[in-house]
Amino acid sequence: MSLLAHDRYCDEIAHQVGQLRSIVTSGADLSATVPTCPDWSLEQLVRHTGGALRWVELLVRTRAQENVRDEQVPAHGGPQARADPAALDAWLAETGEGVVAALREAGPDTGVWGWAGEGDTRFWARRMTHEITVHRADAALTAGLPYEVAPEIAADALDEWLYLVEWVQRNLPHRASAELCAAEHRGRSIHLHATDAPTGLDAERSGRGVPSSEGWGRWVELTERGIVLRRGHGKASVALRGPLTSVLLAFYRRLPLDAPELEILGDRELLEFWLERTAFG
Repeated sequence: MSLLAHDRYCDEIAHQVGQLRSIVTSGADLSATVPTCPDWSLEQLVRHTGGALRWVELLVRTRAQENVRDEQVPAHGGPQARADPAALDAWLAETGEGVVAALREAGPDTGVWGWAGEGDTRFWARRMTHEITVHRADAALTAGLPYEVAPEIAADALDEWLYLVEWVQRNLPHRASAELCAAEHRGRSIHLHATDAPTGLDAERSGRGVPSSEGWGRWVELTERGIVLRRGHGKASVALRGPLTSVLLAFYRRLPLDAPELEILGDRELLEFWLERTAFG
């Protein structure tokens, strides 16, 4: 499935960092538990997200050919002062500027250590875009603030997540992902359908193809060979329908399936089974 342009990912990382900073400085309670990541407070979530961006900045800037440990990353854990919105905001600002500058300078094709079968900066630009896009949703939900994301970013976040689930299933001894295609589930399928996505969103992203009057859709089949992904629409065992951002949040387990803007048609238990085994931390 087609990717967005490298510069578009860089732009979005900068935008999402700005949005996360605005939550930090909004007066939100930094000690509040994140309902979608209950092991973290809001402050811990922000430090985790900024630390991931700083880790990638070091990988890209040094053209690392192997992983680096957290303790090798300058200011990885954030400012020493706790519960200090100003210090956290300044750290995030520096973090965002650093990772975006490193990714822009390297361009999309520079070799750097990665995972999921990827070894270039294109992978990290995309991965960090969606890392912060989803965790910014966690922060917004914690602070009780609205959350919006550009359609092409939401669509690409879903595509990337499906790709990562497929890659883990094919390449890593991961019990939960292996269970997705257990014998009793083979031949069953999941359909994601965004009811508000701009017509031709996929054609616009790829720069080719014919716009679909049905809008954005993805179809996932569970087979003996693993997950099979297909762009578009088709009859499935279960369909998850709703606005694109809501489908994104539900598929990342950030929005309950009972949310009024969502509609589930067919085998809800299959969708729940999938979500339980493809959690985003």
